[in-house]
Amino acid sequence: MTRRVLPYRVPAEDVVAAETWRLVVEDGEVPLPEAMPDWDYQMDLSLRRTVRVDLERARRQSGLPDDTPLVLSAVWTATGSNLSGPAQQIPMPAYADGIAEFDFRLRGADLGGLLLLDTALLLAERRVDARPSTPRRAGSVLWSDRQTLRLQGDAPQFPMAVIDFARTSFPDDAAWHLQISGGLDSATMGSLLLLVNERNSTTANAFQKASKPGPVDRIVLSAVYADAARIMVEHALNQDDFTEDTDFPEGSLGATLLNLVEQLFPGQSITDIRLRRQQSPALFASDLQAAVKIFEV
Repeated sequence: MTRRVLPYRVPAEDVVAAETWRLVVEDGEVPLPEAMPDWDYQMDLSLRRTVRVDLERARRQSGLPDDTPLVLSAVWTATGSNLSGPAQQIPMPAYADGIAEFDFRLRGADLGGLLLLDTALLLAERRVDARPSTPRRAGSVLWSDRQTLRLQGDAPQFPMAVIDFARTSFPDDAAWHLQISGGLDSATMGSLLLLVNERNSTTANAFQKASKPGPVDRIVLSAVYADAARIMVEHALNQDDFTEDTDFPEGSLGATLLNLVEQLFPGQSITDIRLRRQQSPALFASDLQAAVKIFEV
């Protein structure tokens, strides 16, 4: 990782000894993996990390007084939802070594895509009498690192809710419904919502067990994801401004749909895909079924 050049003195990297992030699971803790292919938006993440700081060296090498307030901060960012926020802040003691034990929980509904976990040693308060070469603004970064976790695999994933369809305009006996709203420039997380009918216990149970699905659950989830992919692709192809040349904003519905179409139909132009659907809708449906690899559990 390339270290940023900052306009003030910072300590050597080795003043901070940061253990890897740990994921809390049913059986204890495991090192943070690179990816969680079975993750879904109902799955919250509990994370822990121990960070040790040689505070005397950190302050001295930064040109700071011995009692300068410092804080260790953890911040999360999810590329799939375009959301971010502070996870936890831990003030460092004035003297002796600083040991921070991060322990927090992130809501699955706020996540998606790549989860970025940034840890930083920061100046806690503004210093009015600081020399120009030393940190003086609150929040000045003395040290930082980043770990990432991929939460989405090839299957489309989006926010979901389990509701009683009898209280909606949807058919009482339908198992699920993918709701798409907004234009292609709208944020994906605000445009897609998968609704699952709580009256259909087979489907509702499959999503409740999505982190550790059984054989039947896997089949149900495969069917739902295949149908959702079909709806999303058809929605995209129905939009005249949906082309590979359109510069959709990052995290937008258009960007998500373009990425999905490119994954399912690699090397094919959107014009050709749209024409095939118009001329041979039944064959196109089979092409899409093969592309999503339905029931390959």
